[in-house]
Amino acid sequence: MENLFSYGTLQQDNVQLKNFGRLLEGKKDTISGFILKDIEIKDEFVLKTSKKRFHPIISFTGNKEDRVSGTVFSISSKELEEADSYEVDDYTRIEVTLDSGIKSWAYAHQE
Repeated sequence: MENLFSYGTLQQDNVQLKNFGRLLEGKKDTISGFILKDIEIKDEFVLKTSKKRFHPIISFTGNKEDRVSGTVFSISSKELEEADSYEVDDYTRIEVTLDSGIKSWAYAHQE
């Protein structure tokens, strides 16, 4: 199993059902050293699935005072690949350590 930290649309029931065919169970968590920004989505599938034109994206600051809240989900490797397919090119999957100490994947802005 893989851990995936979501702070955006992957927390939505409709997005989970469309991408994974099931609702995910998760735990609230936070990540330090990141801030939230918004990006405009142009991918038709993602727009139709999320029903949102602007999506949040985390960006690394390194400042431990900066914190983003979200949910950490336990998913299969296949589901992680499906999440990769859902996320547009603006997102890069990175490995992070959440404030709880859990190692997880997260989608972030890479400059």
